Amino acid sequence: MSETPDDERLEELRERKMQEIQDRAQQGGAEEEAQEAARDRAQAQQEAVLKQHLTDSARQRLNAVEMSKPDFAAKVKKQVAALAQSGRVQGRIDEDQMKELLRELQPEQTSYDIRRR
Repeated sequence: MSETPDDERLEELRERKMQEIQDRAQQGGAEEEAQEAARDRAQAQQEAVLKQHLTDSARQRLNAVEMSKPDFAAKVKKQVAALAQSGRVQGRIDEDQMKELLRELQPEQTSYDIRRR
């Protein structure tokens, strides 16, 4: 059984569409790699700033917080890096200053009072 011209055209269109999809997938992969590299550079820069402006004890306290509350620790790291880069940190942040900063940045905890009737 021979293929009709319509079948051949349909097969050609399918092949072209598959090639376009593959090309787009390759381009998307390159963009993702570039974004990941940019995230890695930003993370390394943030770690360098933290290492420069935190004492060892303050860094240990922040790492302990990161173990239990990674999202909160990321927020604190961003805040400390922003303060340091804006020049609002004089010297290095010690453990007591880190405790105070953690208290200030900690979200208000809501408590629920449940009563039985």
